[in-house]
Amino acid sequence: MSRNLLSHIKPRHNPKPNSSSYFPCKPHIKRLVNEVCEILRTHHQWEETIETHLSEEEIVPSDIAHLVFASIRDAEFGLKFFDWVTHRPYGCSLDGYAYSSLLKLLAKSGVFSEVETVLESMKVEDKLPTWDALDAVIRAYSDSGLVDKALEIYRNVLSLYNLVPSIFACNSLLNVLVNQGRIDIAHKVYDEMVSRGDGSENVSVDNYSTCIMVRGLCKEGKVEEGRKLIEDRWGKGCIPNIVFYNTLIDGYCQKCDIEGAYGLFKELKLKGFLPAVETYGALINGFCKGGNFEAIDRLLAEMNARGLKVNVRVYNNVLDARYRHGCVVMAAKFLRRMIDNGCEPDIVTYNTVIYHSCTDGKVKEAEQLLEQATRKGLIPNKLTFTPLLQVYCRKGEFVRASELLIKMTERGDNPDVISYGVLVHGLVAAGEVDVALAIRDKMVKRGVLPDAGIYNVLINGLCKTERLSTAKQLFAEMLDQNVMPDAFVYATLVDGFIRNGDLYEARKLFELITEMGMDPGVVGYNTVIKGYCKFGMMMDAVSCMKTMMKMRIYPDEFTYSTIIDGYVKQHDLDGALRIFCQMVKRKCKPNVVTYTSLINGFCRKGDSHGAEKVFGEMQSRGLVPNVVTYSILIGSFCKEGKLSKGASFFEQMLTRKCIPNDVTFHYLINGFSNIEQCMNHKPGNQSCEHEASIFLNIFGIMISDGWVPRIAAYSSILVCLSLYGMLKIALQLSDKMVSKGCISDSVVFAALLHGVCLEGRSKEWKSIVSCNLNEQELHIAVKYSLILDQYLPKGVELEASQILQTLVEDYRSHDKEISDLKVSAK
Repeated sequence: MSRNLLSHIKPRHNPKPNSSSYFPCKPHIKRLVNEVCEILRTHHQWEETIETHLSEEEIVPSDIAHLVFASIRDAEFGLKFFDWVTHRPYGCSLDGYAYSSLLKLLAKSGVFSEVETVLESMKVEDKLPTWDALDAVIRAYSDSGLVDKALEIYRNVLSLYNLVPSIFACNSLLNVLVNQGRIDIAHKVYDEMVSRGDGSENVSVDNYSTCIMVRGLCKEGKVEEGRKLIEDRWGKGCIPNIVFYNTLIDGYCQKCDIEGAYGLFKELKLKGFLPAVETYGALINGFCKGGNFEAIDRLLAEMNARGLKVNVRVYNNVLDARYRHGCVVMAAKFLRRMIDNGCEPDIVTYNTVIYHSCTDGKVKEAEQLLEQATRKGLIPNKLTFTPLLQVYCRKGEFVRASELLIKMTERGDNPDVISYGVLVHGLVAAGEVDVALAIRDKMVKRGVLPDAGIYNVLINGLCKTERLSTAKQLFAEMLDQNVMPDAFVYATLVDGFIRNGDLYEARKLFELITEMGMDPGVVGYNTVIKGYCKFGMMMDAVSCMKTMMKMRIYPDEFTYSTIIDGYVKQHDLDGALRIFCQMVKRKCKPNVVTYTSLINGFCRKGDSHGAEKVFGEMQSRGLVPNVVTYSILIGSFCKEGKLSKGASFFEQMLTRKCIPNDVTFHYLINGFSNIEQCMNHKPGNQSCEHEASIFLNIFGIMISDGWVPRIAAYSSILVCLSLYGMLKIALQLSDKMVSKGCISDSVVFAALLHGVCLEGRSKEWKSIVSCNLNEQELHIAVKYSLILDQYLPKGVELEASQILQTLVEDYRSHDKEISDLKVSAK
């Protein structure tokens, strides 16, 4: 509707005209109007019937049109009647009252296009809409969210009648303005309501008007301004009640001013107001944000004492807060507490506990909760199923994940692109790209089209498994489906070409992206830079970085780390250090990868002192070394023959719970397998510096006892893993030893037994570690077990040595029984 639509209608000087019947509504007229409405509703050829009926009564249709529009309930019939009246031969035109009555009917029915048409017709015929007709239009537009249309009519009411619309229309307009965040305009409307009322201050603004404005101000964080508004209006159509206090308390809580909220809570009680469920709910929600569960429990107890029923929304907020703040939540216990207090959990409650059960790896608990929700008649939705899908994928249980998708479909909750996306992503991450492609086919058959994210994951999986041709086919399909590729999809394809060794095609595709005007972003540039570095084209890599900076795309830590690593692999440590200086100068914080690459550079150069210096700087910046960092250092020291240093870093990584890998073990075993070097590590040759080293001490004792260095190295590693609480890794390494022909010996058994006991599983040791040792080997195991006991923390006593002593005694008893049997047999 044009903003000038009503501007051509001359304003009336009579305020708020009476919209009552233009034609005196006598009983027979009322009856006649009802008959016309019934004919309109029931007769197929109603025009002739109404014409005859009105002629008999000597009534002109236009004279009762406003009454017909006011009485009829269906906008379609009203429009038919309007069209008939205005197009009759010798018909009279409708007056403003009839038009206004039709406007109210159309507004009430939400037929806004016809409202526009009627207003246009009134403008042409110079007919003035009544105040209450425009009022109805404002309310209809506001309730439908058409705020700009409502504002236009509102302004015209002000200009035509010099009055604001009714309080109901104004409140509807205020409400939609506040809901849409247009607080400034809402405030102007509110001020006009106050200043341009009809002289009766209780009519222009009421409690609801003020409360809407207070809510809007609180949404903006202007709680004090909202509070002042209440104080300014006190007694002027505004008598503060509990709703005002609830709004302000919620406002304080939203801006995390819990102290202000609680102060207002105490104030309202002092003034004689009784807090409602909403009051407690707002305050509890505020305390949830801060994690003050003692205060929450006090408020819940207060509600219980007052006989107020805690609703499910409050419980859901408390439940979510406990999880967010890291509290231990017993899902079953919490749900039972809700039920005992008369509050049935809803699907939001179950979604919360299912999500966190899945996050904690409690899959069975999550499945039980899902079944429980279903038994209660709650309808699971995507938020219920998606966490289970994710956890099944993480655990590699793709059959169960697929079954869950089928279950979702059977229950009527068809999986959407997000649900399928979770499964596709999980499958690709697990290397099951073909299964992921099959899932893609299924989702397409069910009418769910993959989005750019799913295509990106699939293309990425194909590229990583060197199936570039299939990835290109999928990209073509994506274009055919009118799914626009984003920068991530293009970057994935560029990376695919690079992995395939085709840097030329990678560059060509990247240039195409920029020519299309698409911003590759830092990810796209990083991908190309990675390609240059892979092929040793360091000048091009640096040039590409300069280009991205010209495009105002700033390199991140990955950009710099990639180039630094590229220089290191080209044996150009100076180049790597130069880029590192630029990185620091441009205030881009180096990460673990950056420092690890530099450490690798120094190690490759044989400068272990420089490597240690970088390692120290890395830790001083609060960065935690990873398995690659430690493995590089251990490998470097072992190659240089600095075995004590290598062992020291190995134990340091175990102390910091950094799990070693096969590369770490390989470096240690190869380093300590050199017989000449190992001779320097007998117990008698240890310096004070290494007296605390478990690895060196055990290795030295074993060499002294005659073990070959390779077995001694393996066993020393296993001892360290077991004593540092990495039993799972120790068991895996033990199995690998056996597969490589290294027979599990006495030291290994003693070490693993200590690991089992440290985990508190001494009673089940037989199901974890197998024992095939003879009596002599058991004695050796006892000897080493007693040595290992010396490395336990003070106050810790294990049953490992006791178990071994028992095994020796059992072995002797068994031998004695056999000997006695032989004597008896003779």
